[in-house]
Amino acid sequence: MTALPDPDYQAEFYASVAPKRLLAWVVDSLIIFGLCMATVVMTAFVGLFIWPLLYLTIGFAYRTITIANGSATLGMRFAGIELRDLSGQRMDLQMAALHTGAYTVALAVPLLQVVSVIMMLTSARGQGLGDAILGTVMLNRRSIQR
Repeated sequence: MTALPDPDYQAEFYASVAPKRLLAWVVDSLIIFGLCMATVVMTAFVGLFIWPLLYLTIGFAYRTITIANGSATLGMRFAGIELRDLSGQRMDLQMAALHTGAYTVALAVPLLQVVSVIMMLTSARGQGLGDAILGTVMLNRRSIQR
C-alpha cells in the first residue's frame, strides 16, 4: 500500500510523464554539458583530459543536489514533473543520491537502460527500473496537491 495516486482513478498524475522525462533529460544534459564546459575553461582546458570523469561527477552532483532541493532537476521542473517516494513525500538528500546512483548505473549498462525505458512506457505509474527498485515515481507537478 502506498500514498501515491492510483493510476486507474487519478490518471492525470501520470499523463504524458514518459515524454516529459525525455524532455527533462535533454534539458538536464544540456545544463550538465554547459557546466562541464565552464569547468573546462576554468581549468585552462585541462578538464578535457578527464572529460568522462568530469561529466559523470558534475552530472551526479547536479542531479543529486537539484533533486534534494525540490524533488526535481531543473529539466524536470521545466517539463512540469517531480519525483515522490512511496509515501508521496519529496526526495531528501539520501533518496536523491540513491535515485541518481540508480540512474547512473542504468545509463552505464545499456541493457538496464533499455529495460528502464520499456518499463517507463508500459507500467501503470511510468516507473523506470530505478524507480521500481527504490519505490519512487514521477508525477505531474500541476496535479500534485501541496
